Amino acid sequence: MSRQGSVTVVGIGPGAYEDMTIRATRVLAGSDVIVGYTGYVDLVRAYFPGKEFLTTPMKREVDRCVMAFEEAEKGRKVAMICSGDAGVYGMAGLICQVGQDYPEVSVSVVPGVTAAIGGAAVLGAPLTHDFAVISLSDLLTPWEKIEARLLAAAQADFCIALYNPASKKRRDYLQRACELLLTYRSPETVCGTVTNIGRTGETAKIYTLAELAEVQVDMFTTVFVGNSQTQVLDGRMVTPRGYKI
Repeated sequence: MSRQGSVTVVGIGPGAYEDMTIRATRVLAGSDVIVGYTGYVDLVRAYFPGKEFLTTPMKREVDRCVMAFEEAEKGRKVAMICSGDAGVYGMAGLICQVGQDYPEVSVSVVPGVTAAIGGAAVLGAPLTHDFAVISLSDLLTPWEKIEARLLAAAQADFCIALYNPASKKRRDYLQRACELLLTYRSPETVCGTVTNIGRTGETAKIYTLAELAEVQVDMFTTVFVGNSQTQVLDGRMVTPRGYKI
């Protein structure tokens, strides 16, 4: 009787091997095959020699999930890797959806360090209070809905982490987002960016919201917008929680 296969969705963190959780490394080490987007597989390939790797390019996410389940149906332990956390703009939800067609395959999820958390640590402590995470990519979400979420988060004085702030086809999306945020936020609101979190070339910069509107970023950048209490302390972006000191 063949053993039952499984699919485990694994968040590998922002990029560096050291930022992966112990549980994530154990699952990858114990897997028969590792499946993922080509760029993410390249981040882990050297640390798991001898493993079989299967990849698909961007915009082939459903195919990637089907590939994972087909391997699991052979009785194999499959790890589907995602950058950051598998449940934050990752593959966990899609795996659960596609998994409805593969009831004999067990599915589990291993959390990872998402870019908001990894980038916040680089900047200092910008997310110590309530915060919202919003993706500016309108590939799967209409811009009108993104706009409504930006305005709501700004009005409610949330700290905000912005994912996917720009791309070759969306060069002005961060500028558009800043214009919306300025509806409710002061131009002096403390903001920050972190590029290549946990990877070679990691850089962090602090701006005002007015300055941020003029900054050019890419898909490897995570943007942080402070709330009305956010400060710059010794070069660090810090949002106080309200303790009396």
